[in-house]
Amino acid sequence: MTCAACVARVEKKLGRLDGVSAAVNLATGRARVDHPAGVTAEALMAVVVGAGFTAALPRPETAEEPGTEAAAATAARTRLLVTALLSVPVLVLSMAPALQFRNWQWLCFALATPVAVWGAWPFHDKALRGLRHTTATMDTLVSLGVLASYAWSAYALFLGGAGEPGMRMPFTLVPGAGGTADVYLEAVVGVPLFVLLGRLLESRARHGTGAALRALASLAAKDVVVRADGVERRVPIGHLRVGDHFVVRPGERVATDGVVVAGNSALDLSLVTGESAPVEAGPGTAVVGGAVNSGGLLEVRAGAVGADTQLARIARLVEDAQAGKARVQRVADAVAGVFVPAVLAVAVTVLGFWLGAGATAQAAVTAAVAVLVVACPCALGLATPTALLAATGRGAGLGILVRGPQALEGLRRVDTVVLDKTGTLTTGSMAVTRVAARTGGLGADAALRLAAAVERGSEHPVGRAVCAHVPDAQPAALPEVTGFTATPGRGVAGRVDGRLVEVVRPEEARRAGTRRKGQTPKSGLPRELADVVRSEEQDGRTVVLVRVDGAPEAVIALGDTVRSGSYRAVDHLKRLGLRPVLATGDSEGAARAVARELGITEVHARATPEDKAALVGELRAQGRRVAVIGDGVNDTAALAGADLGIAMGSGTDAAIGAADVTLVREDMGALADAVRLARRTSATVRANLVWAFGYNVVTVPLAAVGLLNPMVAAAAMSVSSVLVVANSLRLRGWQPAAGRPASACRRPGPGAGTGPRRTAGPAGTSLPTAREAAGAAPPPGETKPPARTDVPAEAPESARPATAPRGETR
Repeated sequence: MTCAACVARVEKKLGRLDGVSAAVNLATGRARVDHPAGVTAEALMAVVVGAGFTAALPRPETAEEPGTEAAAATAARTRLLVTALLSVPVLVLSMAPALQFRNWQWLCFALATPVAVWGAWPFHDKALRGLRHTTATMDTLVSLGVLASYAWSAYALFLGGAGEPGMRMPFTLVPGAGGTADVYLEAVVGVPLFVLLGRLLESRARHGTGAALRALASLAAKDVVVRADGVERRVPIGHLRVGDHFVVRPGERVATDGVVVAGNSALDLSLVTGESAPVEAGPGTAVVGGAVNSGGLLEVRAGAVGADTQLARIARLVEDAQAGKARVQRVADAVAGVFVPAVLAVAVTVLGFWLGAGATAQAAVTAAVAVLVVACPCALGLATPTALLAATGRGAGLGILVRGPQALEGLRRVDTVVLDKTGTLTTGSMAVTRVAARTGGLGADAALRLAAAVERGSEHPVGRAVCAHVPDAQPAALPEVTGFTATPGRGVAGRVDGRLVEVVRPEEARRAGTRRKGQTPKSGLPRELADVVRSEEQDGRTVVLVRVDGAPEAVIALGDTVRSGSYRAVDHLKRLGLRPVLATGDSEGAARAVARELGITEVHARATPEDKAALVGELRAQGRRVAVIGDGVNDTAALAGADLGIAMGSGTDAAIGAADVTLVREDMGALADAVRLARRTSATVRANLVWAFGYNVVTVPLAAVGLLNPMVAAAAMSVSSVLVVANSLRLRGWQPAAGRPASACRRPGPGAGTGPRRTAGPAGTSLPTAREAAGAAPPPGETKPPARTDVPAEAPESARPATAPRGETR
């Protein structure tokens, strides 16, 4: 295929089959066909061949250029080189009268003949094939232009007096109308030369827009070292099975998705998810295929292979997105479908008009040839798909996967974003958010270590979160515990260095009936600790009390921590003119706490999946264009009912399946990046279409009235296609808004949160984070967020197991 007219013909032919619909992409040379089971692929390919084209089933994308494509590229370069060597002398002699010697025109004719026949043969061949199938394409226009110029030049040389030995011919950008002695050999060689050059540049540019799939293919391992019974052997990746253990050495790529069973290292996920910071991996950490091992030796148990891996799913999403067709492109294709016949009709009309008006045959033929050559349906066909190719590829590199052009269009139009809380704005795992110690006691750090020592023997989520919060909380680093007991509904207790340490619910202090000076009458706690308990519980967090030898020493607040970058992401959405709405199944206090921290004013708490879907319906009824972002099964209905569904890459398969956009990168900032990329892509498409339509609207009339030399027309036509593709390629270098600092290296662990941890001083006031202590200003483009208030993991909202409160069975 060479232009949008080819696209229209293939789609029309395939669409004539019962139950078949096709979307053909000029930039990729692929067709997505929906067909009944009774229509075979062979039958579909036969229809395409019958339309004058070739067809084959697609092959998996590889990092290397296929041999057939490499051979075709080499042949195209050879044809262009030979054509250029033959054409340059003709162009120089025709455009520089001072260099025209005796019989120069015959030398030019001898050099132009092989160009007109062999150099332009690809255009003649496709034009003949189209003629056999009663269709016309851009190749038809080029072929007719070359043949008409050559035929006129031959007539002028042999019969029109232009073959006289002393003939001189001046060159002008605007063709002259006098005499029949002029020859247009510069058009004979210039048209195929410029079109061949334009197509070569266009092909390279289109090859660049598909770099995303080739980059993804390059991440796939070719072989893997499998370890079985202590013996290592290298096998092809196709022999790897789920459950096999394989080894990843420093500098190697992880062969497939799995779980680390031995070793510790840092993994570079930048090429897979777009995360710039390495992620630490240890036993129990899930890893994805394609990640680069930056540190030590890892042994991984394969969890998915082949088409089931995350890398394969990403490649499928990108390929599907690039195979789609935007609504505006369908309009352009419809115009291009009638463009070539219209241009042929205009050329014939122009020829007849000038002859009927008394103009010379030379002027009439020149105008008709210029009309044929200058018209460019190719730019119309490339305006949208090349931009979408570049945008989807760039999005994949940033960890933003879109299902198709409609998703990009939807992102551009969205004005309201409904945000899930757990797993989207927050980490979805319980973590310690505050430690408050009483004045004159052991202190926050000592109380926390004693609590972690006792909780080390607990499997409760609270116990795991407390242990994870203690720096270097390894078994050898914590004091020994004797007499450990765990009482369901109450807490845990044990002796540490001869002292009885209890980690219980605050209600246990009241039950014990202790009434000391400075304690509140109802809680049995020092007033400062009671105030902390009250404020934390009002914000929906889980609070436990640490007692040493029966005396309250500290309270520990736990909750679901807000993801690093969530505040910045919400702020950027507001700056883009989007209205954030928080919809969560969690309690009112927990939802309000997160909303206050992130600056969200509209909150819908205790929302069931039906409530979320109804909320989306209400917003759309108000005329809002709604996007929903979530990660759980309970978000599926809302995702499917919104104008645009966005899923977190760490979410459930159901949520990802219902979404139009998937954010692979564990960073809410990717949402704002996606909106910006969609808007930039839309602007690029509009610019391409304005140029493609405007070019033809301006140049075709100029050629018709005889104000364009055919050679200049050929150059303009070639430049128009190259400019469209070059403008689209600018999207490959698009960068998100500056100012987002790279996230710190994350250390996974049960219940570990990603937000900054705060430890309260004796009076229960939060100590500053490292950034605040250093006096650092907020990152560029971000105002300083309010004090962190983290909330507990919500039970009814996510498909993950709910975190049991202390009042339930441990």
